[in-house]
Amino acid sequence: MSNESILDVDLLAFEKGTSDQRKAVVDGVMQSLKTGFVYTQHDLSADLLDSAYGFLEQFFSLPQEQKDRSIVPTANGQTGYTPLLVETAASADVPDWKEMFNWGAPLPEGHPLRKQLPHRYSPPKFPDDLLPGYGDVMRAFHESVFQLQRRFLRIIAVGIGAHEDFFEFMLKDGATLTRAIHYPAMDMAPGSEHVWAGEHADINLITALPRSTAKGLQVKMEDGSWIDAAPPEDGVVINTGMMLEHLTNGMIPPGRHRVVADAEQPGERYSVVQFCHPTPWTILTPVPTCVTDEHPLKYPSIMASDRLDQVIFEINLVEDGRRIDAAPDSAGNK
Repeated sequence: MSNESILDVDLLAFEKGTSDQRKAVVDGVMQSLKTGFVYTQHDLSADLLDSAYGFLEQFFSLPQEQKDRSIVPTANGQTGYTPLLVETAASADVPDWKEMFNWGAPLPEGHPLRKQLPHRYSPPKFPDDLLPGYGDVMRAFHESVFQLQRRFLRIIAVGIGAHEDFFEFMLKDGATLTRAIHYPAMDMAPGSEHVWAGEHADINLITALPRSTAKGLQVKMEDGSWIDAAPPEDGVVINTGMMLEHLTNGMIPPGRHRVVADAEQPGERYSVVQFCHPTPWTILTPVPTCVTDEHPLKYPSIMASDRLDQVIFEINLVEDGRRIDAAPDSAGNK
């Protein structure tokens, strides 16, 4: 087994503590991120989390034809509803046993990013006609978790030897995406080869998971072993993505993980994750503090939007380019 472990840190101690407390948080984060994961204490509203998870359970319990009304054609899984057996881990040959609802913060009409990337910046398709108040809660949830991630990235900036504000510019109008996921009970899956989510790493900077309703998230250690993600009660799970790996020249690896049903806790699982993305026109280039004689330059520069598009294709979300057929719809059609 690996000697590495996922540590628990306190975001508020970094923001309000003494210089020694701040340094201890930074050191803890950088040590823990050798696994690609860290837990943090936070100040997110428990009432807001309760409301969001309650609404999402109601949404995923709707009849299939009503959920399908929230599918956004050509969105490639970046907004609206994505049915079961569509997203597929790049390392897998069968789709994940999960369904999703995605949303972000739209930009004003006329904004150049909205014109270039309408599927990422158009208004979310909330089912307020079926669940009044749904949209208001989800917009508030998105903004609250985004601000937590923005604040946490300040710790990472200090940890890599950059200015505390290093990530601020690239986060303005970023394509940050919130994703609610329903993992149905495994005894309903069409075959034993399916899992809730196959082994993968996220593409973005960092990902936040404020809460899940059941066990299942597992983290891959450097030696290839798997451990359960077990945050303290009310702690947020933070994991790193490929874009952060790129920016840090590999100093911070992406957190590889999977979601598998726990035999001791059968049934379904709900979770809501938020993928913190830089602005699509950000040029991902390793920062100078992470390029040394011991760690020579490893990654060439690439636009964040291009890197994201690569991964969206790899995980089977490009609607006219799926490597694995989508699941049948409610009428039995492909």
